Amino acid sequence: MKWRFHPAARFGDFADAWSALHAAGPASPLLHADFVRALLAAFGDDAQLACCEQDGETLAMALLERSGGGAWRSFQPAQAPVGLWLARPGVALPALLVALVRNLPGCALLAGISQLDPMLDPRPADGPCLQTLDYIDTARITMDGGFDAYWAARGKNLRSNLKKQRARLEREGIATLCETLTTPQDMAAAVNDYAALESGGWKGRDATAVRAGDAQARFYTLLLEAFARRGAAKVYRYRFDDRVVAMDLCVESHDCIVVLKTAYDESVPAHFSPALLMREEACRALFDAGRLQRIEFYGRVMEWHLRWTDEVRCLYHLNYYRWPLLQRLHALGRRRAAPGPRPQPTME
Repeated sequence: MKWRFHPAARFGDFADAWSALHAAGPASPLLHADFVRALLAAFGDDAQLACCEQDGETLAMALLERSGGGAWRSFQPAQAPVGLWLARPGVALPALLVALVRNLPGCALLAGISQLDPMLDPRPADGPCLQTLDYIDTARITMDGGFDAYWAARGKNLRSNLKKQRARLEREGIATLCETLTTPQDMAAAVNDYAALESGGWKGRDATAVRAGDAQARFYTLLLEAFARRGAAKVYRYRFDDRVVAMDLCVESHDCIVVLKTAYDESVPAHFSPALLMREEACRALFDAGRLQRIEFYGRVMEWHLRWTDEVRCLYHLNYYRWPLLQRLHALGRRRAAPGPRPQPTME
């Protein structure tokens, strides 16, 4: 079992091998070659492509980068919800990691793979050199029945609130429209519309919003255009009359759709929830189509997620150390760095 390393700029030379490995596993859209190409085009100047082979067969591939002090980690831009790691089903994860640490350039002491989904990569047991750490809880909706049954199982407050909002919109003469954009020609304009929404809200004030023409906008445009060419992109754009008030950017695989980004117009009066109204209509359409099995959110679970589903799982990080002593020293350092209990106030 041997790992070899190449500049990520050469990903195109290995895209067929990546695609074959991707098709052998759960085939998440977040690990499709089109997703990787878009990430690398926008953010991947220093990444390395790692390929593990044995007897002419590709067993695993990953995107990695140095993190200093003899440590390597998975290439993990904020726009990638899960770690860019693929392994052939049935291949023992510890064996892959032992070989990875031994084959990395220099004297690698640690390899960290971040944001792994236990549905794609079952969480292994900790060992002398292997440690897993909780990352975030994330939510999904399994579409295993009709929408009416799903909707009836949601909380009464959610159903009643959205019903009242629709009635109020009708009384006020505001027409709603949920558009579904799917063609490559639609995507650049859709990303610009999304950027206008997000940059006008709190993310704009925090300087984290997608902005027209920036690296994030370039990434989402490249990504959605590539997926749309395969019929695997969806952008939901919700309007009050002619005004765009909410959007979702989504990609699909054969069995699931992933909501990558959500934004809404924060200037809309507080008694309306355009993103929730849009999601109700989008969910109904997905259930009615009957083509996909799951809606995945992948962000940190928020209160609003729990109104839509009670299916929650924990993503995790994985560290593999060259020697067991390194794991013990690392754990000791984390404990010492962790903040202690705050002193209790005293009464004078």
